Amino acid sequence: MTELAAFIESWTDDPNGVKSAFLRLKSILESLQGATVNFVPRPPASYSLRAEPHRGRPVIAMVDVATLDGERFLSVCFYADTITDPEERGDLIPGGLLSQDGYCFDLDSGDADGVSYVEARILEAANAFSLPEDGLDTEVDEDD
Repeated sequence: MTELAAFIESWTDDPNGVKSAFLRLKSILESLQGATVNFVPRPPASYSLRAEPHRGRPVIAMVDVATLDGERFLSVCFYADTITDPEERGDLIPGGLLSQDGYCFDLDSGDADGVSYVEARILEAANAFSLPEDGLDTEVDEDD
């Protein structure tokens, strides 16, 4: 069993549905052609999925699982110049993504609207890296 599979299997306490959001975003990252998804555990601080392009900058997106007051949440981060944030849901973090400006979006539940919004940012960042998505049904209508 891989470290990632063991981490997912051990994640049994999930009253807010954060694990389902993590699994959905994991699927989106894995669908990006021209990128490799790596798991970087840093217990107990965080557990990180990193979509790493085969060229260019080190990461397209990072999905960190962190814990605050005993509750898990996701912090999904991108380079600031690879995405937009039309609804201003993210936080600009100067120098916060591998010493470059980043945007981070926190998800503390499996709320479909929040997850869809972050999915759209992942696909937007992948487009900035010129990476096609692999046919996963990820069409997002942000007007809903």
